[in-house]
Amino acid sequence: MKDMLLQVEPLIPALRRHARALVRNRANADDLVQDCLERAVSRWYQRRDGNVRAWLFTILHNLAINQFRQSATRGRHVPIDETNEDDFGEAAVQEQKLMYQDVMNKLARLPEDQRAVLLLVAVEDLSYADAAKVLNIPLGTVMSRLSRARERLQQEIDGIANKESINVVSLRSGK
Repeated sequence: MKDMLLQVEPLIPALRRHARALVRNRANADDLVQDCLERAVSRWYQRRDGNVRAWLFTILHNLAINQFRQSATRGRHVPIDETNEDDFGEAAVQEQKLMYQDVMNKLARLPEDQRAVLLLVAVEDLSYADAAKVLNIPLGTVMSRLSRARERLQQEIDGIANKESINVVSLRSGK
């Protein structure tokens, strides 16, 4: 044990300097060095007869990397005394997600030819001429399909498209 202290104690200032350079916070650096020394003491039997300095710096480095990874997944630590209620609140996104899903479902109900034109022009921001080239159809056809697609999508969103089909009575042929 005395041999271990004689080898480790002179390296503590260098470990602290390195830890401060890594984490840029005095308290966190001291905690990192403390964790490093605890790990070194508990695993002293695993040490090879090599350079103790290199071994301690390896432990320190690996612990710092683990802390960086953990803080990246957890997010930034903010002391509770330095915050207010607004720091914890986030805007609700459920309604936007539901609206997005609803529009996507209604878009899927459009006929394929209308949906393709609408997506190329409205989403991909292609000009009418470029959309006509992509689909290999005349420019006038792009404009009419786009007009019908917009109208139908608006009806779907307003709920009119389904109501019209409910009121339509289908006639059967008597033949």
